[in-house]
Amino acid sequence: MPRACLPSLALYPKTRLKSDRGPSVEDGRKKDDSPVAEDGVEELRKKVRKLRRTQQRNARVAWAEGFLTAVCGLLRPGDVAIDCGANVGAVSARLLASGADVIAFDPEPWAVEKLKERFSGHPRYQLHNVAVGCGEGSITLFRAANFDQNEKNASVKSTVVSGGRMINEADGAGISVAQINFVTFLQNLVAERGEIAFLKMDIEGAELDLLEAMDRADLFASIRCTVAETHETKFADLRPRYEALRVHFAQRYRPEHVNLDWI
Repeated sequence: MPRACLPSLALYPKTRLKSDRGPSVEDGRKKDDSPVAEDGVEELRKKVRKLRRTQQRNARVAWAEGFLTAVCGLLRPGDVAIDCGANVGAVSARLLASGADVIAFDPEPWAVEKLKERFSGHPRYQLHNVAVGCGEGSITLFRAANFDQNEKNASVKSTVVSGGRMINEADGAGISVAQINFVTFLQNLVAERGEIAFLKMDIEGAELDLLEAMDRADLFASIRCTVAETHETKFADLRPRYEALRVHFAQRYRPEHVNLDWI
């Protein structure tokens, strides 16, 4: 899968650009300072902001779908593709269909059961029910506050990083899961199999430490293409580090080689 063959990327940043402001809801409106009128204007502003966020998300989803299609078209039998945060296997299934060998990771027990049901016995699919991180051992997995009411949608939010928005961290709420040192895993895999063709990372905040560690270890030189979803909107305290990471990666890596706008 030569990097030069990957399509040019139309990036969809997570923050709204100034040029995206559009017309003001107050343009052409007769001045009315009554509380009722102001409440109506504010409600309209909220709807407009929500619509813009939805449009931006849809654009990023469309880009990710197109990019994955291009990647799968370039994968060949014998290539190694890794799916970190596999959830119910949507990306894993696409990678397997390309003929690649797929290694999947997910620490969420609910999701792992779905993956086993879907891919059990597949000769090119390795499933690891562990979290990926910079250390080895046991770690607490926190689930979304609405997990019991909507397991399918909430399972994608499970995280091993504390402080996430809308995550239940009450005493006794977390579950203990195993974690592997993913940097060491990748180094051993490269030594055994050679260059890794594709790495997808959607691990709900754990990507920050891991991307930094992989960069320090120069691991991206051995991975043809990496895509990662970053979660700065979920972890407000980590936003400065996310911003610094984006600046550094933009300077060091081409977006078709390492891209942080997966969704």
